[in-house]
Amino acid sequence: MSTIPFGNDPNKIARYRAFWQREAVDRPLVGFTLRGWFPLDEYSTTRAWQAARYLTPDMVHPEEFLQDEERLLHEGEIMGDDIIRGDSPAAAVIPWLSATIGSPLRILPGSLLGEERTLPWEALENVRLDRVSPWFRKYLAFADALVQLAQGRFPVSHGALLGPSDLMAQLRGHTQSILDLWETHERSSRLLWRLAAMFQETTEAIWERLPLFHGGYFDGMYQLWAPGPILRLQEDASGVYSPRLYREFLQPIDRYLAAHFANSFIHLHSTSMFLLDAFLEVEELGCFEINNDASGPPLEQMVPYFQMVQSAGRSLLIRGSFSPDDLRLLLDHLDARGLYLLILVRDLDEVARLKPILGM
Repeated sequence: MSTIPFGNDPNKIARYRAFWQREAVDRPLVGFTLRGWFPLDEYSTTRAWQAARYLTPDMVHPEEFLQDEERLLHEGEIMGDDIIRGDSPAAAVIPWLSATIGSPLRILPGSLLGEERTLPWEALENVRLDRVSPWFRKYLAFADALVQLAQGRFPVSHGALLGPSDLMAQLRGHTQSILDLWETHERSSRLLWRLAAMFQETTEAIWERLPLFHGGYFDGMYQLWAPGPILRLQEDASGVYSPRLYREFLQPIDRYLAAHFANSFIHLHSTSMFLLDAFLEVEELGCFEINNDASGPPLEQMVPYFQMVQSAGRSLLIRGSFSPDDLRLLLDHLDARGLYLLILVRDLDEVARLKPILGM
């Protein structure tokens, strides 16, 4: 059991540096967490939201999260793993940028979903980040509350933001946004670039008020420390783009965004693997995070994609639940260099069973 608050031993930073540099190591970077796939179940205040249909800014009180946020971080004192633990404004709970552009946040069992709309083009010509939006101000206030709570004991980061393609799908509708790429080429491109600017501005705005942690930056969604400014890209809606459409419309945007942050990474699901070679063409992306989704294909089918990432000289973060045989499969077929396994577990007994397999 660690005597350092939240298990945030500064000596852990060396493994993160090795991860980003893909240095030779004895085993992968490993983190265990009891947090699950359904974030609304983690907090007492969010469980109360289930009685409503939609979430509004006045329902979100950052101070009501703080006790649970600190409680969740304390798992780091008993896991005995490699990772630094930090937090962000309800990282996995509230899709802040989706809310800021006006998408109603539908309350589902265990999570929130920004509802898609079918707004006319005329309503989108001047899309921009509204810094006086109640949602944007709440986002910054949440970050300030976490910084005050942390008092340097843990890092605070940006929240999980939807990417330009996801935001366009919410504004125009998922099906219509694809048709738009063919039917209104120039308008679609302009909208995607404006949404990219919002994404960048939101990321930079919050980093202006966050202190560094042992000289580095942090992503609270994946407990990922980095030596330089960090950006988490997401293009889930690209799962219905053709390779041609991705390369024409999104790849230049992803390259632009990734180039502005020293340690950029992208979050992907198995549904986007048919585009992996196109994502890998964005040399500015130093790391790929791929979820091992419970509803996804067998892990054996994902291994070749993991190998593609490593063969391209990129760091690889795999998040999900794994059986002992799953971990043996990964260790047998993947290079430990630049590999980070973030493992969702049910209890400490599972941690004890998995550690020997991982060489811990």
